[in-house]
Amino acid sequence: MKIDFSTAFGLASGVIIIAIGIISTDGNLYWFANGIALLIVLGGTFSATLVNYPIKNLLGLYNVLKNVFTSESYDYHSVIKDIVIIAGKARKKGVHSLEDDLNKIDDKFLRKGIELAVNERDTKRLRTFLSLEMDNIARRHNIGQEIFFYMGSYAPAFGMLGTIMGLIIMMKSFSGAESLGQIETINFDIAEKFATLLGGMGMALITTFYGVLFSNLVFLPIGGKLKRKSEDELMLRNIILEGIMSIHAKEHPVLIQEKLMTFVQESKRTAK
Repeated sequence: MKIDFSTAFGLASGVIIIAIGIISTDGNLYWFANGIALLIVLGGTFSATLVNYPIKNLLGLYNVLKNVFTSESYDYHSVIKDIVIIAGKARKKGVHSLEDDLNKIDDKFLRKGIELAVNERDTKRLRTFLSLEMDNIARRHNIGQEIFFYMGSYAPAFGMLGTIMGLIIMMKSFSGAESLGQIETINFDIAEKFATLLGGMGMALITTFYGVLFSNLVFLPIGGKLKRKSEDELMLRNIILEGIMSIHAKEHPVLIQEKLMTFVQESKRTAK
């Protein structure tokens, strides 16, 4: 596996663009640094996620994140070529002859599928076994995707919650000062109090800023990337499944190749 620099570059460039936007409008970055706001958004998001999913799923997020920052290229042509070679041997010497070559097959799904094809005579049962394996792979992938999609929906909500909390506290403090007689006349320090009110509103809105930022720059993009990578892997698994079924049915290798190439984009088929 190779490191996927596009993910790290995308996150870094997003943060840099936002920082440039703040600085270019005469803002200060330290205005947006607030530990309490960060705690409300991230803490609330993870707490809600814990309610929705078992803790074992969240503990497995480390492996999911490693998958996000690694790049996997699926060479469909190479897999199809391997399947055609296996099909040629099976057609000449029989499916049982493939048992000796199982250890030479690198792809786990292909190796397991060939092993099932050797030992299972019934075509329907073979397809059922392989389909179940595919479904289990898709289910595991979907859990990781859903967690980040849900976190992407929770973060803005907790950002808004933090804003509402800040406004309530600020208004109560402001009205409390008047009720205690700290403001004796309507014009006494009104400008200072108004400035304090606006400053408090700005601080309260930081939680909304964090919620939108983490949702749209981190959680939702990661969920989308996991979904795309899952689709690429399942496409490869579908090619292998159909190849194994064709080998089991003793189809001609040339026909198998033509069938499997339909999974590949036409432009790439022509190029190869």
